[in-house]
Amino acid sequence: MAKILVHITCGPDDPTRAALGFFVARAAIEEGHTATVFLAGDAVQLLREPVLDGLHGLGTGSLREHYAAIVAGGGRFVLSGASSKARGLTERELDGKQYEFGSPSLLVRLAIEHDRIINY
Repeated sequence: MAKILVHITCGPDDPTRAALGFFVARAAIEEGHTATVFLAGDAVQLLREPVLDGLHGLGTGSLREHYAAIVAGGGRFVLSGASSKARGLTERELDGKQYEFGSPSLLVRLAIEHDRIINY
């Protein structure tokens, strides 16, 4: 099976597109593929509890449900460390979530390691 990298840069202000990125990562996992979701820019805010609970895309579903399915399926979440810091997103706020912080160089390595990249 394939390794899929989903790179999301849109945040809560574009709920349909943001949920679509999670929805596609979930679909990849459900099809038996490996999925990594790299959140950068405003997308790092998608892992905030109020956003996870309240964001529903038009025709793309619940962010919380997609997140839970990705985690349950072994998906990996990487958040841009610089984007997180610029938006005041801390490790404490992310407590209990499955994630890691990454850098642009990690994004480049992930892009090279994965078979396909999907951007939102």
